[in-house]
Amino acid sequence: MTSGARLIVGIFVGGRGRRMGGVAKGLLKAPGSEATLVERLRAELGRALPDAEVVLVGAAEAYAEACADLELDAISDEPAGVGPLGGLIGLLKYAEQRGAAHALVLACDLPRVAAPLLSRLGSETPSASALVITQGEIKNPLLARYAVAEALPAARATLEAGKRSLQAVLERLGDGAVVMPLTLAEAATVDDWDTPEDVR
Repeated sequence: MTSGARLIVGIFVGGRGRRMGGVAKGLLKAPGSEATLVERLRAELGRALPDAEVVLVGAAEAYAEACADLELDAISDEPAGVGPLGGLIGLLKYAEQRGAAHALVLACDLPRVAAPLLSRLGSETPSASALVITQGEIKNPLLARYAVAEALPAARATLEAGKRSLQAVLERLGDGAVVMPLTLAEAATVDDWDTPEDVR
C-alpha cells in the first residue's frame, strides 16, 4: 500500500458450507494439487503481498491443524451468528487495532485466484473506501479491499440498521466503493466453489 501502511488479509472460513454438504471448503484440495484451498491461497498471498499479515476469519475450529502448519492466527466474528458481516467487523476492528489502514477480504473457496490479481487488489486505488471486483453486474464483497477508517463505521451502521448483507455495506459506502476492472484472464480465476458440481 502507499504511505507504508500495513495491510491485513483476512481469509473468511466461517461459512457453514451447506451447499457443499457441510464441509470446511477451505480444506478441499486445490485443482491439480495436494495443497488445500487455504494453503494455496496463502502461497499466492506470499507471492503477491509478502509484507501483509494474513489471518483466518470466523469459526476456524476445523482449520486448527492447518493454522498451526501455516502459522496463521484466527480472529472471531464480531458478533458471531450474523454471517460474513460479523467477520468483516471483526477483521476491520483487528486491522484498526494493528494500525492497518486497509484490510483485504478473501473467501476461502477461491481455487484459481492468483498472485497478480491479489497484488492489484492490495495496491491499486488506495484512496477507495472499498476496492471490489464484479462478477456479472454484482460486486463481490468477499474478494475486495476495505479502508478501515471508512468501512468499519459503515459495517457497524449496517448491523445497527438490522441488515446483515455485505452488499449493504458497499451500498452505504456509495461512490467510495470502486470497481477494479479485470482482464478476461483474471475474470476466469475469480469463481468460487459453492457446490460439489463446482468442484467437479
